[in-house]
Amino acid sequence: MKLYLPHSLDLRGLLTVLVTVCVLGSARGALSDIVSPEKRRVAVESATKLAKLGITAPVPEKLVSPFSPPGFELSDAEERAATDLANGKASAGPKTSSDREILEQIATKIPPSGTIFIGDEPRLIFGKNNVKIGAHFTVTLNGQDYDLELVNIDRTNFTLRLNREEITRPIKPAKSQ
Repeated sequence: MKLYLPHSLDLRGLLTVLVTVCVLGSARGALSDIVSPEKRRVAVESATKLAKLGITAPVPEKLVSPFSPPGFELSDAEERAATDLANGKASAGPKTSSDREILEQIATKIPPSGTIFIGDEPRLIFGKNNVKIGAHFTVTLNGQDYDLELVNIDRTNFTLRLNREEITRPIKPAKSQ
């Protein structure tokens, strides 16, 4: 069967041609890709047997899960302190009494290497990381983790907050060697 299409065929004409081709194709007795129900029944019965769940033995109560061991949620510093306490050792390092003293010690140990602007937003650069205003980051001092917030960045200074204490430090770019 040959099909000739005119050069100017509108959408209605195209649909008419497609319907005609589909009707003629199905009238010839095209074969179906669907397997007969008798042949499918064997595969379905086999799949049903394979999909049945067996009864599993109960897990002992004292079994430690390898995916969530005890103390997994602790930070590294808390884990070291718990291990030292379990081994009878006192935790090392001097204890500071106030947030202000802790913040002063931390601020001297984290010198930023400069600032960058992404859009109109300033960011403070610490090594390969950059921190925007309002961001929280964790710093470890004497085996204890502290959550700091970057409160402000201006042209020459930055301000950090620990709990309710704030400290402003100068930004000193790293010297190139």
